[in-house]
Amino acid sequence: MSIVLALLAALFASITAILAKVGIENVNSNLATAIRTVVVLIMAFLIVIITGQLDNIPQISTSALWFILFSGLATGFSWLFFFKALAIGDVSKVVPIDKSSVVLTIIFSILVLGEPAEPLVLTGGAIIAIGTFILIGKNEDKKRFSGSQQYIVYAILAAVFAALTSILAKIGMEDVDSNLATFLRTIVILIFAWAIVFFQGTHKKLKSISKKGYLFLVLSGVATGLSWLCYFAALAMGKVSIVAPIDKFSVVLTMVLSFTILKEKAAKHTIIGGIVITIGTVLLIL
Repeated sequence: MSIVLALLAALFASITAILAKVGIENVNSNLATAIRTVVVLIMAFLIVIITGQLDNIPQISTSALWFILFSGLATGFSWLFFFKALAIGDVSKVVPIDKSSVVLTIIFSILVLGEPAEPLVLTGGAIIAIGTFILIGKNEDKKRFSGSQQYIVYAILAAVFAALTSILAKIGMEDVDSNLATFLRTIVILIFAWAIVFFQGTHKKLKSISKKGYLFLVLSGVATGLSWLCYFAALAMGKVSIVAPIDKFSVVLTMVLSFTILKEKAAKHTIIGGIVITIGTVLLIL
């Protein structure tokens, strides 16, 4: 069941990236993230109400709450860096770099959670890392680091915090319903995202967002919410070193959608990198 949920999480994550790319055109990336988080929180709250888990909040231990809190903060940072990278880079390049967090997640799951360092897991992680480097491609200007290349730094930072999110969430969800934990994490992310928006003063741009922009931001928020609910439910049932790699398969789906829907150029190294990453992911699932 955890594998099915992880695959669904990957599907919704890929849809999120495409919708977000369309929705954040001419929209500040941090403001877009804050708006999207509101939608996710509403979804998470409805699920908690439906499942009757809201009354169980007082029963959560202090240590679990702290890990859920830190997991939310890690997600907040990951989102901010990811959507900043998405705003200035191609989806087909940003998403694979961000999804390379699977390598860090595997390392953390072994060192922190004590999960077994199985040969297939280590091999798959190494292949995904190689695929990511291939996908990034050569820097056309090695001496200068132009604005168009800064998306790489933002995407890498997003990957680091995404890896921390999975580990902290796994620890925090012990004996805590996954939907309830997702709801609490989203509250933290919402506060974090809007604090950034008001600090930067970008909340003043809310009125300038078009109806189309709001529509796609809301839709991407719904996709994100569904992806989160599936992912953290899978994480609660399975091993981090297995669930996370399956979820990262969204990179392949995202690349396909970016080529077909957004008409992004399918560069040779992008296709090769995607294939290599897919092979690494399959090895991790076996």
